[in-house]
Formats: sequence, structure tokens, C-alpha cells
Amino acid sequence: MAPHRRLADLGWRTVYRLGFPVARLWWRLSGARHQGALVAVWVGPDLLLLRSSYRKTWNFPGGSVRRGETPDAAARRELIEEIGLVAAGLHPVGQTAGLWDGRRDRVHLFELHLDRLPPLRPDNREIIAARLVSPAELPGLAVTGPVADYLHRWASRGRR
Repeated sequence: MAPHRRLADLGWRTVYRLGFPVARLWWRLSGARHQGALVAVWVGPDLLLLRSSYRKTWNFPGGSVRRGETPDAAARRELIEEIGLVAAGLHPVGQTAGLWDGRRDRVHLFELHLDRLPPLRPDNREIIAARLVSPAELPGLAVTGPVADYLHRWASRGRR
């Protein structure tokens, strides 16, 4: 990777790391509400998790639903933006809601089932790591609130 690209990536990661705590404070003070979409990407029996540059917990690909955008469209857009994955066959599996990151959040959950993982293209700015995790590894991982809720529901359905 070219030195100027590495420097730009480092700059963006710094902006995310400094900006996220400020945003969380603003959300808490303003009483902000948020709507998001996350995708649980299953590759055979394993689950794809991502690490953001501004969080210590693992998350699913996804993000905010923009004004005028459907949750399904947001999920597809975020898959492309975060890891370069063009997805067909997203299945809605419900919603979860909670107070996460200092704001009331409603998250639309989707599943995508793949036989194999195509090459991913994390941007190395917002998304700095991606890994496949077996169900046996899941209990020991620190995950975001919406992911924990999804995993609890998934386990209670006796899936996989």
C-alpha cells in the first residue's frame, strides 16, 4: 500500500476515534433517536463479525438507515460500503431496540447465508478487521448490544 494511502487511512481512523465519543455525548444530551440496519452474514456454520476503528466490540456489517431509505436498501448499501460485498438474498429476521451509544436505537436485522466468503474489501478506515467466528467462539466475544440481542434470539431458536 502506498505511504500516502496509509497516512490517509490513519487520519480517517483518528477522526472516527475522536469523533465517536463526541457524537455519543451529543446523542445522549440531545435525546437522539436512531434507526439502523445490520446483517448477520453466515458463511456455512460461521458468522462474519467486523471491528470498527472507533469501537472495542465486534459488530455485524450495517449502519444507519438514511431518510427516505428502506432498511433493506440501507443494509445492502452498508455491506457494499463497509466490506465491498454485493448481496442478494437478504432475509429480514426482525428488529431490536435499546439504548445504545447514548441514543434510542431501533435496528432492523437481516441474515445472509453464503456457502463461501467472497473476497472482502474493508476500507481500513471505519472497518479495520473482519473475521469468521464459529458458534463455539461467540460466548467469549465482546459484541455490540444489537448483535448480543440477535445472538440471544438465535440461540433461543436452537439455530445451527
